[in-house]
Amino acid sequence: MSRDLQQQLLTRIDLAVTMLDLPLTRDHMERLAVELTPAVKALLAQDQAVEIPVAYAVVAGVAETATPQYAACAGLVEGQVEASEVEGCLCRIGLDVDVDSPAAVLAQRLRSSQPDVTATDVPDATTLGLTVRPQSINCWRWWMHRLNVAINSVQTHGDAVTATGHLKGVRINLRGDGVPALLADKAAARLAGVIAGHPW
Repeated sequence: MSRDLQQQLLTRIDLAVTMLDLPLTRDHMERLAVELTPAVKALLAQDQAVEIPVAYAVVAGVAETATPQYAACAGLVEGQVEASEVEGCLCRIGLDVDVDSPAAVLAQRLRSSQPDVTATDVPDATTLGLTVRPQSINCWRWWMHRLNVAINSVQTHGDAVTATGHLKGVRINLRGDGVPALLADKAAARLAGVIAGHPW
């Protein structure tokens, strides 16, 4: 497939070079085809990605004060939700929620642009349950800042933290998996501005 794709790219590059009268040699065009093949392959794979339904279970009638593992799913009731998995991210949306609603659009945008996102839950048009696994304290700080989360509102629950934020008119129930391990160095976390208090 890669060799075939390289040949196809070379043909397109040759055509573009001829049409635009660019000063490139055959060697230049061949190197471009070889260098661009992995990126084009990734783009093609992304375009052909299929949403695959996955099995899930949500406890009926979960309230917003639910335990952390269900905090992001608050309001979603089994049988009244569509679930899929896209590139390792679990996506759930209520059957009565319009896919063009603010929460659904925001969920899709965050899933496609942020690799930290591991799950999105959209129980209604203006509420988003967002589960992230930040790679560093700075990543967690970015999430808190981006979603307008107050430092004092973050609560620890075992190996995760939860908080509530707002973005573009959408209430966000945020869950940060693995964040307590990142916050083990309290002084560094305070200096990064992700927990309240003096750094010493």
